[in-house]
Amino acid sequence: MNSPALELSHTSSRALTVFDELRRYLDAQIIGQERLVESLLIALLADGHLLVEGPPGLAKTRAVKALAHGLECDFQRVQFTPDMLPADLTGSDIYRPEEGRFEFQRGPLFHNLILADEINRAPAKVQSALLEAMAERQISVGAATYSLPGLFLVMATQNPIEHEGTYPLPEAQLDRFMLHTLVDYPDRANTLRIMELARREALAGRELPPPAHSLPLDAVFTARREALNLTLAASVAEYIAALVDATRRPQPYSDKLAGWLRWGASPRAAMAIERGSRALAWLDGRDYVSPEDVLTIAPDALRHRLLLDYTAQARGVTAQDCIDELLRQVPAP
Repeated sequence: MNSPALELSHTSSRALTVFDELRRYLDAQIIGQERLVESLLIALLADGHLLVEGPPGLAKTRAVKALAHGLECDFQRVQFTPDMLPADLTGSDIYRPEEGRFEFQRGPLFHNLILADEINRAPAKVQSALLEAMAERQISVGAATYSLPGLFLVMATQNPIEHEGTYPLPEAQLDRFMLHTLVDYPDRANTLRIMELARREALAGRELPPPAHSLPLDAVFTARREALNLTLAASVAEYIAALVDATRRPQPYSDKLAGWLRWGASPRAAMAIERGSRALAWLDGRDYVSPEDVLTIAPDALRHRLLLDYTAQARGVTAQDCIDELLRQVPAP
């Protein structure tokens, strides 16, 4: 008779196997963007949202489409524009004159995967509607409140080289993104692979081939529970807390940080690092979280949560400079 621990191990192995299949499918469709694929899987496992920044044409849209292909879920792309209204996201009450009543027409947020393309082009009212959905997993229209699906992931994109006609995202909304991942151009070898992939897809007459098997949502929820049950040593948990605390009270750690930072990271940063580290360890097939997992996740979890001093910005200091200094000065266990 199998022990409960052995049965759990077998269940974890099955869940990890199907996630490995999903990862291989994404790697085959998103060439040269391994970090983006990993961030998507981590956000999916950690029940978080993802902000992706990079030049156009780097498969940001294709990545979330491929993820939707690999899951048994629905997907909606929303192009953000300066003339958007909150109802364009949430939906609105439509009057039915033949019935003499209002009926709620659901908007694009009532899907599992949302691609918010060029999110920083939408005005504040639209950002507020999205903020409620991301933070509370619900939307409010008039006096009514509607729940969103159990699996709800927003991947937002913004273009760093276009500033005209954009609105900076409010800090409160940035804080709702679990990770802020930067993507860059692929190298020459991967560019050749991308060209070949595009040629094959053009011959086949379709953009994305379907995967051999789509991952059911129950498997995602099972994997999330398993990741939450991984061992997190007290020393690693203390390391996460120390990293976040050093962004708020940097003086004991570094005079540079004290001069650079005007505002530190919120408790959501600590939760993002912890959940992301658990997801990364689970994807690697380990039953414990290591300090290396924390070092891998911390930059993307902190990048959008640090507010730099004006003087530091004028000198060209970036959030990445602060993160590099932070990781150098806070000792790992």
